[in-house]
Amino acid sequence: QVQVVESGGGVVQPGGSRRLSCAVSGSIFRINAMGWYGQAPGNRRERVATITSDGSTNYADSVKGRFTISRDNANNRAYLQMNNLKPEDTAVYYCNAAISSSNYPKVSVDYWGQGTQVTVSS
Repeated sequence: QVQVVESGGGVVQPGGSRRLSCAVSGSIFRINAMGWYGQAPGNRRERVATITSDGSTNYADSVKGRFTISRDNANNRAYLQMNNLKPEDTAVYYCNAAISSSNYPKVSVDYWGQGTQVTVSS
């Protein structure tokens, strides 16, 4: 059993900052890639940023230079620092973790959190 829990959402003014956190717990052998995905109303879920187990990062063009993804491997956590927020960043943000179990160490399974709402509005 694996749990993925996001926190840190809320209402922020344009130009403001917000830091999202993702905590992973349960039966974990190894956490491979982790990522943050955003889903705006009426749209499909889209990749915002990803980070591999060795720290390599990748960002959507719309957030490059404004958002930073990081992870704490010792504590099974990931973060998304969001700066210079814009109204178009308004979305539910989901954390994704690709996890291998001890029984199947070569198999990676995606787990999702329940999402945290970020609203950028004046």
